[in-house]
Amino acid sequence: MKVLLIGDIVGSPGRMAVKELLHELISKKKIDFVIANCENATAGFGVTKKIVDELYKCNIDVLTSGNHIWNKKEVLDFIGDYERLLRPANYPSSNPGTGCVVVPVKTGECIGVLNLAGRVFMHPSDCPFVTAKNKIAELREKTKIIVVDIHAEATSEKRAMGWYLDGEVSAVLGTHTHVQTADEEILPQGTAFISDVGMTGAFDSVIGINKDTIIERFLTQMPNKFEMAKDDIRMQGVIVDINSESGKAKSIERFSVKLKNS
Repeated sequence: MKVLLIGDIVGSPGRMAVKELLHELISKKKIDFVIANCENATAGFGVTKKIVDELYKCNIDVLTSGNHIWNKKEVLDFIGDYERLLRPANYPSSNPGTGCVVVPVKTGECIGVLNLAGRVFMHPSDCPFVTAKNKIAELREKTKIIVVDIHAEATSEKRAMGWYLDGEVSAVLGTHTHVQTADEEILPQGTAFISDVGMTGAFDSVIGINKDTIIERFLTQMPNKFEMAKDDIRMQGVIVDINSESGKAKSIERFSVKLKNS
């Protein structure tokens, strides 16, 4: 089974990349299942119901998120209606929505997707390591194929999670920093790992935001309005090939595809 995870979709440029590039990539690489991180999909911060529906129409099966999931307050009203729109599982259980899901795949198997948030340089949350063990035990009752999106700042925390879950899940894939790393590998017990799958959006920017705006903030230390960058639009992510019987990863491949004329 081939699973594709799209890196953080940032604003309208990121959504445009998904619309224009995903279908061809699915066909070319024979992808069976698509996961995408959507927490920045609405103007860089949060997600709305309209955009969730828009992304699902692009052949995305599960949407994951992270620390910006609550930025658009309307999400509180609809996240519970979308089984396949995840918020980090280690957020308080009283929060609306869910942090994991098991989804049937057209190939006949089921795949579990678990969304976690890191704690280093991030908002306070429950321990992602303890939460991971508990949720994975539940998911393994239904499937051996489990993909984890660990939305975290520190590469050390993400790397530690990879080793901690090696052999228990199919893949531990990092999101959040918007910078694709070159450390993809299959760990000794069969878990695919990468510190960060990258960003989907405008790369003539600072992680998707107009670079002049960001530079001004660094120079002045004054708040200003973030604006989406518009040029050099790309879609980044990884493709993990998983043995459906064992749940072990066979390969992991980074990709970065540029939108023509962007």
